[in-house]
Amino acid sequence: MVSRFLTLTDVTEILNVSMPQAYALVHNGDLRAMQIGGRGQWRISQDDLEEYIQRMYSETERRIRRGEREGSTPDKAAAER
Repeated sequence: MVSRFLTLTDVTEILNVSMPQAYALVHNGDLRAMQIGGRGQWRISQDDLEEYIQRMYSETERRIRRGEREGSTPDKAAAER
């Protein structure tokens, strides 16, 4: 049976990111998650992770079309030109 929810460790493996990066995605609201149990363990639904991945693909495509550099905002990219 496939689990509906993933742990942060699962997310780090799927996205190939570090644990601090995964925590940051959750804490700044980029990746929807919930805490469960007395120890407040984080869980992320597979659907929410897939939505995040698709959103990042879309944002990356938009940035590439605009000619923006990685990590820059539209205002910074315009100023760099």
